[in-house]
Amino acid sequence: MALAKPPKKHVFLFYCAECEELACKVAALSDSITLQTIKWRTFDDGFPNIYINNAQDLRGNHVAFLASFSHPGAIFEQISVIYNLPRLFAASFTLVLPFFPTGSFERMEEEGDVATAFTMARILSNIPISRGGPTSVVIYDIHALQERFYFGDNVLPLFETGIPLLKQRLHQLPDADNVVIAFPDDGAWKRFHKQLDHFPVVICTKVREDDKRIVRIKEGSPAGRHVVIVDDLVQSGGTLIECQKVLAAHGAANVSAYVTHGVFPKQSWERFLHKNGMETAFSYFWITDSCPHTVKAIANKAPFEVLSLAGSIADALKI
Repeated sequence: MALAKPPKKHVFLFYCAECEELACKVAALSDSITLQTIKWRTFDDGFPNIYINNAQDLRGNHVAFLASFSHPGAIFEQISVIYNLPRLFAASFTLVLPFFPTGSFERMEEEGDVATAFTMARILSNIPISRGGPTSVVIYDIHALQERFYFGDNVLPLFETGIPLLKQRLHQLPDADNVVIAFPDDGAWKRFHKQLDHFPVVICTKVREDDKRIVRIKEGSPAGRHVVIVDDLVQSGGTLIECQKVLAAHGAANVSAYVTHGVFPKQSWERFLHKNGMETAFSYFWITDSCPHTVKAIANKAPFEVLSLAGSIADALKI
């Protein structure tokens, strides 16, 4: 006798203000996801004055929240909501945090260094349980692999990746059969090579010469190929630019780049625009919409293209 299919999971999806566009895309992809709204207000002293609309309707239903911790000031008000939603008698609670931002620069080299990534993981690990049990935390391409072990047993981290979006886009290129994947360092290779193992590979490395860090090719050949540099995130973009120069010097026909998280503080994305004689530096620069501020800033600006996480997020919410 065949097992009966479980009833379709319907999710009420809340979101922070800057994730509204991504949340709408997620909801548009599934009739089992309904958007819900929050009034993000402040008191005169600047502290949050938040109201969750339709809170009574959440009882016995699956609830999710799409977050963006784009700057420290945005975290507190969202954490306040994240801690409150599971307590409204929700059947389950899922937190979608596409970009886990803390820790990308951390180096624990001496006593006194503070591990903010560990602190953030502890904060998220203490989200109250819902009626259905621990919170599911969905994160894409976390920067340091060891950070996945920072989370406690009170939450269920689900680590996803944007690489399938890149692979889909690469197959659409006119020179798809001539693509080589380049990793800017061993860390990027360890993080992504198993997902891209059917492509030829170039591995770069950074070496120190006097006070400078020089990028060199450690393995593989880019000659005559369309080389796509792959990493999890970009900040200033200096490493990507140095990689592009080395790959071009070794005969790459074209160079493109992909990062899951286009952080680009201080508008550093401007150095990649097709202007000021850089038309041929990067043919394409793909990012996802994990950092909403960047997506708005680079809209319709070559060589940037946005590969949306909406479909992947919608699938994760069905679990």
